Amino acid sequence: MASLGTSGAARARLTMLPRPVEPELVAVGPDEVVVTAASGPDDVLVTRTGDHEIETRGPVHVVRVTGLEPDTEYPLSVADVDPHPYLPPVVRTLPRPPGALVATVATANDVHFGEVRCGVTGDSEQDAKGPIFTAEPGDPPYPQVMNAAVVAEMRALGPDAVIVKGDLTSDGTPEQYAEFLAAYGVFGDAMHHIRGNHDAMLDPEMALEDAPYAVDVNGVTVAVLDTTIPSTDAGTISADQLEWLDDLAASTTGPVLAFGHHPVFDVEQGIRTGRPYFGIQPDESEQLVDVVARHENLVGYSAGHTHRNRVRRFERARRVPFGEVGATKDYPGAWAEYRCYEGGYTHVVRRVSEPRAFAWAEKTRAMYEGAYRDYALGDLHDRCYTELY
Repeated sequence: MASLGTSGAARARLTMLPRPVEPELVAVGPDEVVVTAASGPDDVLVTRTGDHEIETRGPVHVVRVTGLEPDTEYPLSVADVDPHPYLPPVVRTLPRPPGALVATVATANDVHFGEVRCGVTGDSEQDAKGPIFTAEPGDPPYPQVMNAAVVAEMRALGPDAVIVKGDLTSDGTPEQYAEFLAAYGVFGDAMHHIRGNHDAMLDPEMALEDAPYAVDVNGVTVAVLDTTIPSTDAGTISADQLEWLDDLAASTTGPVLAFGHHPVFDVEQGIRTGRPYFGIQPDESEQLVDVVARHENLVGYSAGHTHRNRVRRFERARRVPFGEVGATKDYPGAWAEYRCYEGGYTHVVRRVSEPRAFAWAEKTRAMYEGAYRDYALGDLHDRCYTELY
């Protein structure tokens, strides 16, 4: 991306920025850095990454610096904003896996078509504290705004496959499911999906898609698993599916990436409470981790459900990433891309940049008494990493 100069007037405005303007380093790839921020409509920010200098004008700032070297440190600064946990003074690009690029897979989850109140937990005491957000009168439903933005960004990427892994709907109604299919159906045969707990509230078979099933994408095998227990938000994975995944990995020579709605329990440091776990139950999580441990070509598991970006790695399973990708329907407006090379892959979480979607995401960062940003965004290493085969 070309660098832009900064006029004297613009530099003067930089010292007058309202506070807080808190830019965030959202994504890092092998050759790029992405920084986003929200500000007043006339505020100018200058983002510097190494020798690159890019000027943007508010209220939406999305800066994508490209042409960087892999696995290289660059100084990073935005205007006169002090470094903070989400804007470090130095950033290192990801290593690029060896070999040619063979496949690109995009994924989203927790898209929630039909939802009208954002931030509802079901806990009356917590919900009374809020804040809870709704679309403004006359505005389109926010799931439509957020998903349209994500679909457009995915189409610009041109992935070989799109995997939408659960909570396609808010209440599991046929109308909401039809909305989802209309929005993501633009990808044709490249689109694959699986249900989440919200989708099994009325019909225990909705969006099951005959899971488990496998999708071959130019030599990379995508394994789609059903982790939903109808009528509960807890997850599981059946013995039949574990056996299926075991057999699939054994009969496949190339890498296998697994996808499901629920994340795994922390099998190495988690505390078993005896109560139902929000993700895949501890015993079944142990069994899934053991399947991954048995097969060198099982190279990752990607989930949603928690509305946060997080990765767990277990020594007994070669520290393969068991990841969670944040929600599409609210802050940060997340989706993720896997770029698969002959010798590994990069995983990079994106956030929506279309102005209306970006504005909704910024508004909803204040959910749960203002704690949602820190919960949902996660650390940079939870959002962006390279995994070598």
